Amino acid sequence: MTRSEQCGSPISPSSLLILAGPTGVGKSELALAVARRRGSEIIVADSMQVYRSLDIGTGKPSRAERREVPHHLVDACDPTESFSAFAFAERARQVVGEIQARGRLPILVGGTGLYLRAFLRGELAGGGGDPALRARLRAEAATHGTAALHARLGRRDPASAARIHPGDLFRIIRALELLERTGERPSVLRPNLWDRPALPAAIFLVLTRERDELYRRIDRRCRAMWQGGLLDEVRGLLLSGSSPQLRSLQALGYRQALACLGGRLTEAEALQAMQRTTKHYAKRQLTWFRREPAAEWVTVAGEDWVPPLVDAILHRLGGAEEKRDGSALG
Repeated sequence: MTRSEQCGSPISPSSLLILAGPTGVGKSELALAVARRRGSEIIVADSMQVYRSLDIGTGKPSRAERREVPHHLVDACDPTESFSAFAFAERARQVVGEIQARGRLPILVGGTGLYLRAFLRGELAGGGGDPALRARLRAEAATHGTAALHARLGRRDPASAARIHPGDLFRIIRALELLERTGERPSVLRPNLWDRPALPAAIFLVLTRERDELYRRIDRRCRAMWQGGLLDEVRGLLLSGSSPQLRSLQALGYRQALACLGGRLTEAEALQAMQRTTKHYAKRQLTWFRREPAAEWVTVAGEDWVPPLVDAILHRLGGAEEKRDGSALG
């Protein structure tokens, strides 16, 4: 097994728009507005929106929005299935080519930094994973405990073990899997993610807001999800036979809803926990995107920012064949 595996053939940088940023910042709203003006199709780079039946807590685009503008890689797999950054990169690159072949603009939008990075790099250390190896490591964790696997990682790659929480079985298994598949420590592989992109985009924007405003939007977003039936959605998933141990049900909101249904938190406590952990996640997203060498940052504010930014984007896309100097949109 080589250190990396290719995720597909190059894609023309002159007809690709990437919109990224933390949860709640407004990137999906901007993508829809551009798509309506330009006649585009959207590819969603979100590690939870790929799962069918996880609708409310993942903030998926509505059915009406998906009828109006095609959205790809939403509802791509069942909650019981595994979906990796490598799988996303492969699928997304294929879809981008198909959209371009139709003469339309692909818009890649999302907040899952590793998905976007895998797509941009054109390769991902460790490739698509090894289901048999992953199953063996899960069986070892079930027998000996997650702490035993974390200790093994600590002996072989102390830097990775220090970065990964001892109870985070998914990331521990991924790190051990990389070790066994590539022969390289994940802490050595990880910095290579931040080389210049193998696949540049016509425009790659990261949206951000002032912290207090972003946090208010996150609070409202979480409250709307809770009031919109998140608890009933999780209850229905459990009644249909989904295990509460599924990785998909450990996502933001779903984990807190499970705690509420299990009697460990009241509804008010679960909502507060969801809001708090979502803010922490937004901070991690921003940290991730700050290391992205190709991104232009745009700070937005209030509710009337979309039309002028759409105008600026469309103006830039009109001259996308010209050499770009990396200047921010004005």
